[in-house]
Amino acid sequence: MTSKGLTLGKFAPLHRGHQLVIETGIAQTSQMTVVIYEAPETNIPLPVRSAWIRELYPNVRVLEAWDGPTQVGYTPEIMEAHERYLIDTLGLTDITHFFSSEAYGAHVSRALGAVDRRVDEARTRYPVSGSQLREAPFRWRQFVSDVVYRDLVIRVALLGAPSTGKTTLAQNLATAFQTVWMPEYGREYWESHQVDRRLTPDQLVELAEGHREREDALSLEADRYLFVDTNAITTGTFARYYHGAVPPKLQQLACEAARRYDVVLLCDTDIPYEDSWDRSGEVNRIAFQRQVVADLASHRVPFFTVRGTVSERLRQVQSLLERYRKYSNLATLAGIEL
Repeated sequence: MTSKGLTLGKFAPLHRGHQLVIETGIAQTSQMTVVIYEAPETNIPLPVRSAWIRELYPNVRVLEAWDGPTQVGYTPEIMEAHERYLIDTLGLTDITHFFSSEAYGAHVSRALGAVDRRVDEARTRYPVSGSQLREAPFRWRQFVSDVVYRDLVIRVALLGAPSTGKTTLAQNLATAFQTVWMPEYGREYWESHQVDRRLTPDQLVELAEGHREREDALSLEADRYLFVDTNAITTGTFARYYHGAVPPKLQQLACEAARRYDVVLLCDTDIPYEDSWDRSGEVNRIAFQRQVVADLASHRVPFFTVRGTVSERLRQVQSLLERYRKYSNLATLAGIEL
């Protein structure tokens, strides 16, 4: 006889305790289903939460409960609403085992005619909750998989022409927010591979890939924020600037970078130009900055321009991030009301 398991929740965010319930169900049944409820109060979109489970457990059936009951509790009306949703709306009439770590396991299992399987109900193995993780994800980092944690970090990209203060600001932001920052890998790569101060198109692709790999690894060490000095969009700008075209693979990486960051900052050219042997002069800085802005516009990336001294720029970004919430609408930060 085929056994069919079920568990449900908001998984906002998914943590080791949730995973223990899911993995127990996978081990004890032939087919496991996970129902994920909408949770607008957590600000983590349902597709993001369902993607975690699909990536970690590709053989599990995932159902997104967009129209599921929003009230929780143990009144007869609330319990019946949840039971009727699972049975009548989702059609889950053949479940043999219901897995949970909550008291609602009793009434849901009874309604489904399924075995009530409680998993670590006392939370002794993984003493953590979703609300704790939302409040301080880095503090509870040990209870979250890499797949989930990378989506809890707010990635802030700092872009601009050479000598616009990106590195200095990224360093200062990381210190102010007590987190890590991602240096521009391009400078390190360029110093090791340049010939006559140039990189080939293929090398620029390799540079962009290397930067992203390092950034992904560093994001797992970040405390809420990861500040990133430059990304593949700028690498594409360099490719066009020096070679007249952007290689297809680099163009793909640039397009992905357009969706990769929560907040994008453009560092202005209003600070004194600092010349060095690896730079091309202040006139080229202005021209390159125009291309950076044009590339952001062509990729339809919303950005915020920071100006002034280092301390002034730091205050601008701090004010911005104090109001920002992960997955929120950037238009609200710009004060746009319709």
